[in-house]
Amino acid sequence: MITTVATTPIAGQKPGTSGLRKKTPVFMSRHYLENFVQAIFDVVGAKGKAFVLGGDGRYFNDRAAQVILRMAAANGAARVIVGQGAILSTPAASHLIRLNQTDGGIIMSASHNPGGPDEDFGVKFNMPNGGPAPEAVTEAMFQRTTEITEYRMLEAQDVDLGRIGRHQLGDMVVDVVDPVTDYAALMETLFDFGAIRAMFAGGFRMRMDSMCAVTGPYAVEVLENRLGAPKGTCVNATPLPDFGGMHPDPNPTWAKALMDEMFSDAAPDFGAASDGDGDRNMVVGRGIYVSPSDSLAVLAANAHLAPGYAKGLRGVARSMPTSAAADRVADALGIGKYETPTGWKFFGNLLDAGQATICGEESFGTGSDHVREKDGLWAVLLWLNILAVRKQSVAEILREHWAKFGRNYYSRHDFEAIETARADAMFAALRGSLSDLPGRQVEGMVVQSADDFAYTDPVDGSVSQKQGVRVLFQDGSRIVYRLSGTGTEGATLRVYLERYAAGPSGLDLDAQAALAPVIRAAHALAGIADHTGRTAPDVVT
Repeated sequence: MITTVATTPIAGQKPGTSGLRKKTPVFMSRHYLENFVQAIFDVVGAKGKAFVLGGDGRYFNDRAAQVILRMAAANGAARVIVGQGAILSTPAASHLIRLNQTDGGIIMSASHNPGGPDEDFGVKFNMPNGGPAPEAVTEAMFQRTTEITEYRMLEAQDVDLGRIGRHQLGDMVVDVVDPVTDYAALMETLFDFGAIRAMFAGGFRMRMDSMCAVTGPYAVEVLENRLGAPKGTCVNATPLPDFGGMHPDPNPTWAKALMDEMFSDAAPDFGAASDGDGDRNMVVGRGIYVSPSDSLAVLAANAHLAPGYAKGLRGVARSMPTSAAADRVADALGIGKYETPTGWKFFGNLLDAGQATICGEESFGTGSDHVREKDGLWAVLLWLNILAVRKQSVAEILREHWAKFGRNYYSRHDFEAIETARADAMFAALRGSLSDLPGRQVEGMVVQSADDFAYTDPVDGSVSQKQGVRVLFQDGSRIVYRLSGTGTEGATLRVYLERYAAGPSGLDLDAQAALAPVIRAAHALAGIADHTGRTAPDVVT
């Protein structure tokens, strides 16, 4: 029986850069999840359509999946493909959407945010190309939440999501699939598994930390079962509803245990970590950390060593806050380079149009045209492929890269849970001062230009305004200020800092030391302490 439930709009259901994220108790409150899911179906349509459904296994993932399934059936969907246990990494969900040519998918995740009864939950919709819904679609969903008066629900028993196979829910087919198999098969088509397997057989050691999140089963299957990495290579590999109390964000702050090991006397050759939903990655060599911006540049420069990219790249795209290191590689290769706003959805048009092959964000996200999401394990495998072919260490590869292209010293400083009104006031003052900044000298550097980044999509002509304040200096240094759209409490101020060293000298400094004058300038220009009361960041990456 299909029930129509009366409801009223709930304030604040506006998706951010990756869907709607709130505290778990908010999503569990009366009508909250249902209102947003109904808004999704009202905008994209459900009758006769097929969708993919899965999540990162965080608290409330299992219950939310049953609600979404019953609502999909009530709205006339013909078929939903669900990962076993309602589990799917975000890149695996993107692949299933594309592989099965469905009409999109619903992903339950708050990505790198903590999980648990009092932590974070999220829901986002991915389009038929497998990528996140663009701004026009998410804005339509938000508008629908402001006027909704009812939602539809099928009254039925729960689907047994633990049992792989075909199930029936009213008139709708529910296909429960192994969440790993199709994704692992895709990876085998892209990388030289034989070369990587031989490297492990020759004694190569690595540590893969999945942070008790969704990548665990994928990493075990691919790295240990298919590539022959020793058992125990993958740690924290069992997904837990609260991520084992961990903060599943793969950066040096939250993956401290991995960092400590990689800088110890007993360090393995290679270390990596992934986040809550499997779309982010951190890469570490023995005694050396690889920044996400450098990782993107190195992968672009060496992608041709992997079978899936042997014909070369069509272009490289990066988010605006990401360092310009990848631009230098694109210029050397004679291929297109693109600078987009933050958010993987902005890469979708470039990938679909064949203008870019590899994309990356400074926030530990890298991917290619194999799916329409960033992909943490994919990035790890491409690094392994490069290491296997070049037969060099991570440190040797980085130093050769910097010697050839120069080094973009780079860091991101996060100031978390700032009172929203104070953060907004700081940005209003900063934007108001932009016209006065050119020519100003700060910390021995002269401001060349300052603006609020706007992006015109080269494929469809859509325009995105106010994507981050940029301050560029005459010596090539750069500061970018943004308020993140991925948090659930207060505002997160992200300050991105960059300084270029052409070499051959000055390429082996500590990043924070090299950036010291840029850091001081960033605080002075924005008045961070005066506006927020903060003198130091919560997270440095």
